This record gives sequence, C-alpha cells and structure tokens, in this order.
Amino acid sequence: MFPSGSPRSLSLVFLLGMASQGISCPSRCSCQYLEVNCTGQQLQEFPVDIPLDTRQLILAANNVSYLPPVELSFLADLVYLDCRKNLLGDDLDFTFIGVARLVYLDLSFNNLSQVTFSTFSHLLSLVVLKISDNPNLVAIEKDAFANNTWLRHLDVSRTGLTFLDTSTVRDLPNLRLLGLSDNLWHCNCSFLDFITWMMESDVHFPDADNITCYTPAGLRALRMPAAEAQLQLSCLTQLHKQDYVFLGLVGFCIFLAGTMAAWLAGVCAVISEAHASKGEEEEEEEEEEDTAI
Repeated sequence: MFPSGSPRSLSLVFLLGMASQGISCPSRCSCQYLEVNCTGQQLQEFPVDIPLDTRQLILAANNVSYLPPVELSFLADLVYLDCRKNLLGDDLDFTFIGVARLVYLDLSFNNLSQVTFSTFSHLLSLVVLKISDNPNLVAIEKDAFANNTWLRHLDVSRTGLTFLDTSTVRDLPNLRLLGLSDNLWHCNCSFLDFITWMMESDVHFPDADNITCYTPAGLRALRMPAAEAQLQLSCLTQLHKQDYVFLGLVGFCIFLAGTMAAWLAGVCAVISEAHASKGEEEEEEEEEEDTAI
C-alpha cells in the first residue's frame, strides 16, 4: 500500500481525472469510441461537451438551424458528419473551415437554397456529399466544388434546381456517382451541353428513369436521352428573331457589295474600252499621215 500523498497515487488520481474528461458526452446523446450519436433528440442547438477526439458525429433528425464554425473547428479529427433532417439554412459559408479532414457530409433534408464556392471549399478530403431533398436549393455556383477534387459521390436529387453548369461536375476527376433525379430541370438549348455530357460520361446516375425534364411543357416528363434528341433537332436548326435579322443584314451587305463590284467593273470596262478606241484612232491617223507623205 502506498501513502495517500505518494507520487504514484497522485498519478493515478490524475489519470482517473483525465479519463473522466475523455468519456464526457453531450446531454441526450450516446457516445461510443470516437463516435457521438444525437439522432432524434429534438436538439435546437449544436450540442456542447463533444469529446475533442470525435471522428463521427451524427446529428440527424433534430431542429438544429446553425452550425457554429468555432465549435466545429475544435473537432479537428472529424471525418464523418451527418446533419440530415434539420433546419440548416444559407449561412454555411466558411462553416467547415476547421474540419478539413471531413470525408463524409450529409446535409440532406434541410433548408439550403444555394451552394457557393465558400460553402465547401475547405473540405479538400471530401468524398461523399449529400445535399438532396433541399426543396429550396435553386442555385449551385459554377465553381462550387472546385476544391473538392476527391469527391466520388454527389447527390443533389429532389431539390429546386432547374440548371447545373456542365463544368461544375465535369471537372471532378474522381466523381463516380451523381444523383440528379426528381429535380425541376429546364431542358432548353442552354441545358443541351449538360445532357450531352450525361450521355457520354462514365459517371453512374442512380434512379436515372426519374431524371426528366420539367419545363418546357412540350418536354415535360421526357427522360434525358429522348430530350437530347429533341434538343439536338431544335437547337441546332432553330433560328431566332435575331438570327433572321443577322442573316438579313449579311444578305444586304452581300447584295450591296455585289452591286458595287458590278458597277466598278462596268466603269473599268468603259474606261478601258475608251482608251482602246482612242488608241486605235491615233494609230489610224498616223497611218493616214504616213500614206499622204
């Protein structure tokens, strides 16, 4: 037995204190090794007292409307974050600046309305991103995923998107799965490039039968292969009002240029003929003078 004040007993007390801190767990959440699960606890705010070594944080099915960047930045080892079915809105720019190791992020079933370059630009290791089932999501910036070059699985199904720039997903070298179903795609000539990329890409599109046009009315519910054929026919042969105006101006310019060229050719011909006639008359006069002599 060691005296109560011995160094060994003090070390044991210190280790026990550290252990008690290491197993702290947020209220109403369950904690296992490196995982904190707060699913369906009706949380209104981001939970406090999350162990700093947490690798997997599940906040699904709550009422959280804001993710505090500072508190998140304390979880530097976090690789898995599930925030589906919450009330997260548009204030996500620079939110994930401190969790650069994040590999999996689920923000589906929230209130997102746009994704900008600053939303996910710091997640350089991100592999899976789910932002489906955000009915108010109507805009994704062209370079929104420019820094997420490891992204393999991207899901934007069942949102309010009507358009997606081809380069937004075409420039992701590791993309293998892209969810696009049940959106409000506006299949016009500007969207033809994206549809053509879909048809030629090696990326897998789950639920492809439900990737259909919503507008215009003439193409509604048409799947992408059929829509591509229709748009190829109409967009590559269709002339708009400005096209007719341009062609009219070109035709007029050609007519005017042709008329001027013909007039100049006629003038040159007349001048040439006049000079030739004058030369012949001078020769005849010289011959007459020589004969008279």
